[in-house]
Amino acid sequence: MSAMRDVEGIELLTLSHDRLRAVVAAVPRSAWPAPTPCGEWTVAQVFDHARLDQQAYGAAVTGTGWPETDAFHPRDTLEADAAVALDRVLMGVADVYAGLSADAEEVATPLGPLPFRVAAAAAAMDAGVHAWDIAVATGQASPLDDALAGGIRLAADRLAGHLRDAFGVFAAAREVPADAGRAEALLAFLGRDPHWTPTQA
Repeated sequence: MSAMRDVEGIELLTLSHDRLRAVVAAVPRSAWPAPTPCGEWTVAQVFDHARLDQQAYGAAVTGTGWPETDAFHPRDTLEADAAVALDRVLMGVADVYAGLSADAEEVATPLGPLPFRVAAAAAAMDAGVHAWDIAVATGQASPLDDALAGGIRLAADRLAGHLRDAFGVFAAAREVPADAGRAEALLAFLGRDPHWTPTQA
């Protein structure tokens, strides 16, 4: 995808979902217990967290279908085919957001009411960044290109400080070179090492 413009709204959310789907589908069975950039979480735990978070974004709007377990205490085991379980959740969230007005000033989210563009970007941030976590942990190419990162940055700039302070979900922002690409800068802003490898775990 070209980095000439930032995607936003339902297009951004769908793109982020597609990247997460593709990464999860390519995880080798042997790699689910592997370490990730997310502290002590394994690939299976990052997957479970990402699935539950997306489910919560849909449930916040509809008022039903809340996750059955705590996304911040994800499971380290897979109870069903990962790709199928994830696809069911992502399709539901995308359908919910597709039915909302792009001009909506308040959309219910797990983080409180947000304008539609920010709400969609927040859900996309969760999916896109965790897609990156899983990809780098399992030897896949990064799914987070500059176009996707540019769209996600809307939510990162608005919400990362609150998420860091209230929930401790991001480490402190890291420094990056002045000429860093948008994906690298986003990851560093969210406290991740853009050049993380499994050998660092």
